[in-house]
Amino acid sequence: MTTGHGHHHGFGRVRHALAPHSHDSTDRVDDALETSRRGIRALVWSFAALFATALVQVVLVLLTGSVALLGDTIHNFADALTALPLGLAFLLGRKAATRRYTYGLGRAEDLAGVVVVLIIAGSAVLSAYEAIRRLIDPQPVTHLWVVAVAGVAGFAGNELVARYRITVGRQIGSAALVADGLHARTDGFTSLAVVLGAAGVALGFPAADPIIGLVITAAILLVLRDAAKEVFRRLMDGVDPSTVEHAELAARAVPGVRDVADLRMRWIGHRLHADLAIRVDDTLTVDEAHRLAHEVEDRLRETTPRLAAAVIHTEPAAKAGIA
Repeated sequence: MTTGHGHHHGFGRVRHALAPHSHDSTDRVDDALETSRRGIRALVWSFAALFATALVQVVLVLLTGSVALLGDTIHNFADALTALPLGLAFLLGRKAATRRYTYGLGRAEDLAGVVVVLIIAGSAVLSAYEAIRRLIDPQPVTHLWVVAVAGVAGFAGNELVARYRITVGRQIGSAALVADGLHARTDGFTSLAVVLGAAGVALGFPAADPIIGLVITAAILLVLRDAAKEVFRRLMDGVDPSTVEHAELAARAVPGVRDVADLRMRWIGHRLHADLAIRVDDTLTVDEAHRLAHEVEDRLRETTPRLAAAVIHTEPAAKAGIA
């Protein structure tokens, strides 16, 4: 990854003289690659765990005929498959910026988040269809203890995967990976619902199984809502307001900075980019203002988690409005 920043210097009669500057940062490149590696590693291990769980559940569905367990199995397969677009996005995000894609391909991760949302929606539709079909045309559920054991195993597997994905996703700043982890967590609770369905059938209430299937569908829809909101915010360049406020305070704390204005931040993949204006004493030389802009960028990268680069504009404090 190549990062750069430009500084606009306005002093005396020259209110805004553009002095572009760029440099490569090996540390930031290594950090970006490491976060992508961690994301890919989390996806590989969680994909293997969920796919194995789903395969075992397929066999148990054929054995028991439980539609609730079928719904849980469908959801587990869907959750495992979401690793594929996310893995591709992480690989694309590691590619260097080019003349055409000057910010690199980090946005592929946001597009992968959209695919994750669509997969979750598809699993909800399929789960609802199977549950309604079974309500209309009831079928016997056998081997109830097997259904119960499968539900408990599904919960354990999904919760482990969820904790892993959410933890890594938050550490590297990946909204898509966090959304995928939340998806897995809900899968775990829907697996426990399968146990309730089995208990209901055992107590002489056959409709409990498809009803639990509908409950699972409702749980999937709740996850869909939360995941869609998170991914939509990223697509619309949404940033936590506290992060913006923290960055403003950090920039103002640099000696020589009189004020900060027009701070904008956006996510590109799981890396933040910032753009801001700092107001400085108009007696500073171009070289002094240039060094001050570097100090502000360094301070921002030290205090703002996952900040990849900042574009700093310098303005004379006395004539900032005119500039």
